[in-house]
Amino acid sequence: MKVSVDGTKCEGHALCAGIAPTVFEVNADDLAVVIEESPQEAVLSEVRSAASACPTMAIVLDED
Repeated sequence: MKVSVDGTKCEGHALCAGIAPTVFEVNADDLAVVIEESPQEAVLSEVRSAASACPTMAIVLDED
C-alpha cells in the first residue's frame, strides 16, 4: 500500500496522526503529512481507519 495526503483537502483535524502516528504527523502548518509512505503490514488497519475517519477525505490509499 502507498499512502498520501491531498494537501488541497486537508484541514488539519489531525485524526490520522492520532489513529496511525507511525504513518502520519502534523507539520508546522497544522496539516497532515505522511511520514511512512509504504507502511508495514502490521499498521495497515490503522491506516485504513485513519482514511475512513478523515472528515475531508484527504487521505489517499493506493492498494496496488
